[in-house]
Amino acid sequence: MNEMLKHPLKPRETDSAVFGHDLMHGSHEPMYGGVLSFMRRRLTRNLAGVDVAVWGIPFDAAVSNRPGARFGPQGVRRASAMLEGDPQYPFRADPFARLAVVDYGDCSLDYGRHADVPRQIEGQAREVIDQGAKLLSIGGDHYVTWPLLKAHARKHGPMALVQFDAHQDTWFDEEQRIDHGSFVARAVREGIILPERSIQIGIRTHAPDTCGLDIVYGEDVATLGIKGVIERIKERVGDAKTYLTFDIDCLDPACAPGTGTPVAGGLTSREALMILRNLGSLDIVGGDVVEVAPAYDHADITSIAGATVLQHYLGLLAEKKMI
Repeated sequence: MNEMLKHPLKPRETDSAVFGHDLMHGSHEPMYGGVLSFMRRRLTRNLAGVDVAVWGIPFDAAVSNRPGARFGPQGVRRASAMLEGDPQYPFRADPFARLAVVDYGDCSLDYGRHADVPRQIEGQAREVIDQGAKLLSIGGDHYVTWPLLKAHARKHGPMALVQFDAHQDTWFDEEQRIDHGSFVARAVREGIILPERSIQIGIRTHAPDTCGLDIVYGEDVATLGIKGVIERIKERVGDAKTYLTFDIDCLDPACAPGTGTPVAGGLTSREALMILRNLGSLDIVGGDVVEVAPAYDHADITSIAGATVLQHYLGLLAEKKMI
């Protein structure tokens, strides 16, 4: 008898983003094929039983330098495919064994009506948050964090902000311009974040106002060391409900060239991820990764960094669920 007939091959799973049967557990799909979703999670708007929804916000009309972050969600999803399938480093566990995670798709935006963008982002974010799922968002430029903070604050009240960034984003304009450099000042002025519990890491530029946030400059990371930065974050934030925002330009351009406003002297990927890895004691209610602009990157370096930051967010939330 033909050996192929005696031992027929079982078809390998494909397109688990669409045809997956279970919200939990990993995918055995090849990293180079199939319909893309973040880490092969099911693409769905059904949040029943869901712990975390990953959501793309393809908006970059607020940039002051190079555009292209509208392609960030697409790039990060593409890079994330190769992160799925094994116990996740450095967590030594599969986050999807404990955490039901879906890819919620992308925010619906009218590219010709920029004045409507903040309302659209906030409203759609609230639909997720109000159903009890934690929301992890992929930008988009850093303007998107402003309506995201507003959506989270409606449920959680004033929050601590932990911001990884090269820029303070405290440039404020009374006219409420659509720009990516003012969300921190707006959030402080409106009582959405608690400046006395908030901190910025990796800053390598100056702005007229700190708005009361603690600042760990790029050089401070080297002088304090990783442990010193972690301790400073924990001491500042304490037990406050916390929103994490990670502007990919926090990283040095050698580690993240694909971004709109790169600034030399930033953190390495390893430094940033080591800091994130040790923030599990924080009460994280939501987070984002922004400013990934794949077109300025020849080898998905920046998208891989962005996807790994989100993977670390999920690892922290999975560990928290074990407690």
